Amino acid sequence: MPGFELFGASERKHVNDVMETGILMRYGFDGPRKGIWKAKELEQAICSVFGSKYAQLVSSGTAALTTALSALGVGYGDEVIMPSFTFVASFEAVLSVGAVPVMVDVDDTLTLDPAAVRKAITPNTKCIMPVHMCGSMADLDALQAICKERKLILLEDACQSIGAQYKGKYLGTIGDAGTFSFDFVKTITCAEGGVVLTNREDVYTTSDGYSDHGHDHKGVDRGADLHPFIGYNYRISELHAAVGLAQVERLQEFLSIQRKNHAALKAILSQVPEISFRRIPDPAGDSCTFLSWFLPTHEITEAVVNELKAQNILAGNFYWFNNNWHYIRKWDHLKQSITLNALHPDLKAAVIHHANKDFSASDAIMSRCISTAMSLLWTPEQIKEKGDKIVSAVRKVLAAQKAAV
Repeated sequence: MPGFELFGASERKHVNDVMETGILMRYGFDGPRKGIWKAKELEQAICSVFGSKYAQLVSSGTAALTTALSALGVGYGDEVIMPSFTFVASFEAVLSVGAVPVMVDVDDTLTLDPAAVRKAITPNTKCIMPVHMCGSMADLDALQAICKERKLILLEDACQSIGAQYKGKYLGTIGDAGTFSFDFVKTITCAEGGVVLTNREDVYTTSDGYSDHGHDHKGVDRGADLHPFIGYNYRISELHAAVGLAQVERLQEFLSIQRKNHAALKAILSQVPEISFRRIPDPAGDSCTFLSWFLPTHEITEAVVNELKAQNILAGNFYWFNNNWHYIRKWDHLKQSITLNALHPDLKAAVIHHANKDFSASDAIMSRCISTAMSLLWTPEQIKEKGDKIVSAVRKVLAAQKAAV
């Protein structure tokens, strides 16, 4: 992680194919493009690699979530249950379709706690949106059972877990729809881009139109397309798709390196009995973009973070509890529902209510968690050096704590 670390000849070749035609738009210009359709090729490759029946490319992971929610009919008055630990795009997408983001606690998987999900369901709940954070998965058996029992939509936000699997199926292909982000720091990147994955033809058809101003794409003349519903411009460009096409062909290469580096670093950190690791519902399916580990208390964890910072080795180690972008604790803009465009008063009140609930159960998890990002460029020597430095910092803090008692 991420794929840009290994940009090479394949990425350049696919980009140059597009540049030689000069046709950067994914639709139309059939003659001048000389048979070069990188977005179409990438969609076909995604379906082939991940086992999804349909794939609709869009301009970002956020656009993918917004498109999927709209295609699934989620909107005004609907509640979408999602985790307190995610990226801000998850709740931004829910708000963009006029629905209510209902944040609930995570457990030691760093994803939705199924028990918390059950407690949060109301007559207005329409969708459960697990976010498969940091390369691993939510408990999809439990969440699927809830959705089946309560007749709810399951939308997987798999933007951070490209290539991870759950019981032999790729994340993003298990629910009614799933999404990937292909931004610059994802496992495979288009620089900017995203995709809606689904096995439902109706969701694919509406995603296809919604992401291109409502075009039905049924004719050979784009200007004569009909518009059965209002859509928006979430198109990906051919240049971005070209980069992604090279990257998806290299997915297994990237995953293999991540898993090797993850195992090596975990072995080093395991020397410290006080370090424990994230619970993974299907360990064999972990994409290993991060190694997420826990310390015994909030106080010890913050002291370790400060020690890593003091030693100038904090880079690549993420303490989500104090992170502005990924954990609800610092989302003041959501807690106050600060928007440039006025929200309906009922929606604004609901947003404020759900964002200011008690998340002490999540705090107890996230305040003790550090996630170390895997690099594709690490040598074995660099992994050992990194691991040894982390272990040394942790032991220093533990010794100081013991001496203070």
